[in-house]
Amino acid sequence: MMVDQRPERALAIYAKGSQIKRLDEFTYKVKSQSGSGAYLVVKTDGEWRCECSDCRFRGVVCKHIHSVLFSLTLRDSIITSSGAVPRSDEPEPDECEYCHSTRIVKRGKRHNKRGLTQTYWCKECGRRFVVDLGFSRMKCSPQVITASLDLYFKGISLRKITDHLKQFYGVMVNCSTVLRWIQRYVAVMKEYADKLMPDVADVWHADETVLNVNGQYQWMWNLMDRETRFLIASRLTQSRREHDATNLFLEGQRISGVVPNVLVTDGLASYASAFDQTFAKKQTRHIQKPRFIDKANNNMVERLHGTIKERTKTMRGFDESESATKMVDGIRLAYNFMRPHSALNGKTPAEAAWSANSRRRQQMENDD
Repeated sequence: MMVDQRPERALAIYAKGSQIKRLDEFTYKVKSQSGSGAYLVVKTDGEWRCECSDCRFRGVVCKHIHSVLFSLTLRDSIITSSGAVPRSDEPEPDECEYCHSTRIVKRGKRHNKRGLTQTYWCKECGRRFVVDLGFSRMKCSPQVITASLDLYFKGISLRKITDHLKQFYGVMVNCSTVLRWIQRYVAVMKEYADKLMPDVADVWHADETVLNVNGQYQWMWNLMDRETRFLIASRLTQSRREHDATNLFLEGQRISGVVPNVLVTDGLASYASAFDQTFAKKQTRHIQKPRFIDKANNNMVERLHGTIKERTKTMRGFDESESATKMVDGIRLAYNFMRPHSALNGKTPAEAAWSANSRRRQQMENDD
């Protein structure tokens, strides 16, 4: 049976950002994926029609119509959800955030642009407070902020993100505002993620890729788990020497708490020297310079670098090392916790690591 690929292609159009422009309530302009113009999508007599040949000559619902319908559905669901209604998914606190007393009661609601937020009152210290989910006192809704982060790490430029928010969320913000959101919440996520110890397997892959930092080449080192695709460690350095590779391996051990049985790298001499200092005495096997067709190749890390380039090519380089380091942290967090992986059946690497941990525990219980 033939599967209609048009809805999937419509999602690809929508994900690019600024591809769909609203002219009026019943007229939209959708850019061609080939870059050779745009198509008008118009609703007449309750039916959507498009100028493209797929709709005109075949009489089918084309990918351009699907993309407009998808954007309308998402836009309506987000804009209407920001009305003045209490948010049912808001967790209830167990104690006062000031004095940590458990003698708290609900008392009134706070109204803001995001709706009604439950206010709590402490009988012990007499203070009022609300549950802070990380978006307290932010003018825009969590949906808008998280959508901006997601689009950014998918390679969409800041200007296209602001245009996207204006068209589909009815929110007008400056590019610098979106950048501040990214910097703020990357720091928040990093503080949380650094406390976690991922449960990774025993085959690790290491590789490096070049980044342009103020006109100078710097190197982003990545260490990945083979089974879960979890990006264990990432580092940004100004060279590719032995101590740079050694620090990457040591950081991987510190974060994971384990030593791999197999380490796969390319033919860079720094890897061999760093391996001798770090893993040689721990019965780890080093597979260096594997071929593309080998069973133990380094293709998964190379694919990761393709994902990273989607972001860095849009930026055309970094202004300074500090911003580049923050971006490296953001890429690692987005890859591990936000981006579903096709090789993991739609799970994120973090979810896969948790599932792998559960399977191993179950296997140990069965063996016992």
